[in-house]
Amino acid sequence: MSMDADSQRSVYDSPRMADGYAFDRPPVHPHIIKAVASRLAHRAPVGRALDVGCGAGASTAALEPVARHAVGLEPVRRMLAHRRTVAPRASFVVAGAEHLPFQAGAFDLVTAAGSLNYVDLRLFLPELSRVLAPGGVTAVYDFSAGRRFQGDPALDRWYARFAERYPPKPGYDLDVSAIEYGPHGLRLDAYEQFDIAVPMSLYGYVRYVMSETGVELAIERGVAEWEIRGWCESTLEGVFGSVTRDVLFEAYVAYVVRG
Repeated sequence: MSMDADSQRSVYDSPRMADGYAFDRPPVHPHIIKAVASRLAHRAPVGRALDVGCGAGASTAALEPVARHAVGLEPVRRMLAHRRTVAPRASFVVAGAEHLPFQAGAFDLVTAAGSLNYVDLRLFLPELSRVLAPGGVTAVYDFSAGRRFQGDPALDRWYARFAERYPPKPGYDLDVSAIEYGPHGLRLDAYEQFDIAVPMSLYGYVRYVMSETGVELAIERGVAEWEIRGWCESTLEGVFGSVTRDVLFEAYVAYVVRG
């Protein structure tokens, strides 16, 4: 979720996107946080965790098994419309990542799920170093679009057509392993990549892709939502059929520590 609320408002400041991110995105975050927990080992559960750019709160909810208290930070207020349903045990703050409204050393764990891509890193990294407790860990992670079956190119071919027809907002790519953490008292401690398989049906997958930013941009241009959904359903019938299939998401986690 972008930290630049003004530049992203046309995409994320939308009731439709808030609904989609709350209820239609696949449950990938818990799988990644499970990997984070295994690295934390004896330190889990931690006391306090901060989820930077939490969107609708699904990534914050995933922190419940590894933190006694989780806080979600999100700049676009509308995205938090369903926060009490999505993550009832968490706290939420509406703010940008560049000026974190927390005391120094407040968090033992900080996560950022695809949220550093639009952040002003020159402002955010000193703030991250400030709020991270001694011995604390930051897990910067993200995952690809779910566009692949194992050993079957049908979904990848379909997604290429979908992305061409409804292109996402540009400028998202970021190599988090290449960020210069050192000048801010931080260092990249480890980096790992892995695939996550999520069972999805045809209509579950349609709900997922309808929450993609390219669809929102197309609707803003005047394309009818029913038209997009109809195209997705009709063209995916031959890909999924009537069965549930494992959709693969390519994930990474970069572990950043102080010192």
